[in-house]
Amino acid sequence: MAAERRHTLYFLGETRAFSPVFLDSEIDMTAVLGHRAAEREAGRALSVVSYVVHAVGRAMARHPEANAAVRGRFRPRLAKYAEVSTKVTFDKTMNGHRIVLSAVLPGAQDATLGEIQDWLEARREGDPASAPEFAAVRLLHRMPAWLGRPAFRLRARSLAQRQALFGTVAVTSLGHRPVDGFHSVGGTTVTFGVGRIADRPVVRERQVTAAPVMRLSMAFDHRVIDGAEAADLLADVKAGLEGFDGVTTARTRTLP
Repeated sequence: MAAERRHTLYFLGETRAFSPVFLDSEIDMTAVLGHRAAEREAGRALSVVSYVVHAVGRAMARHPEANAAVRGRFRPRLAKYAEVSTKVTFDKTMNGHRIVLSAVLPGAQDATLGEIQDWLEARREGDPASAPEFAAVRLLHRMPAWLGRPAFRLRARSLAQRQALFGTVAVTSLGHRPVDGFHSVGGTTVTFGVGRIADRPVVRERQVTAAPVMRLSMAFDHRVIDGAEAADLLADVKAGLEGFDGVTTARTRTLP
């Protein structure tokens, strides 16, 4: 197996302890696409993922029970985090191998839409062979498997370091392809999967019409939260996207 995929194998090994439950909902993206079109007219290109990260960060801050992580089987310990750190996955090519890499946006609950977009663009355009945010992954690739696996496990199992490594919530997207929906466990208590936006029939004022609809999936770790809390969180994200009005909170610190 290519060394460039070792980090994925190590990560999947650490997610086996999860007890995932899966939810999904259809999101009417009319408000988001309207705002996005207006921004494009003004010369600013915004990705759909930016809107999702924006809505998820604010919703997670309103559901602190979900912004947590658990560790241990016989003597479980729970860590609750003060800020929302959103992990986003990126499709990359390294040494001829197509791989998935991730980066963590700290303080996502306060980041404006423009700041999120700038952060995403920097990581999308960054060269995985030299970008500093992927230095730890490159180090794992250089290590033999017998050393890399325990090194990854040691850091991943620390609740104190887990926020920086995995984030407190994950967002992953396949919406650029003809994928309606999918579920993924991102190493965090909550993971959101973003599907494509397609015109679908919806009912408005008792009339059937077409609207741009996106399927948003959610996986949650049942060890940390229960279904009612998870459903409330998903409903909160849905409301944030469907009721998007372009109002963003000011940042409270400089993003890395």
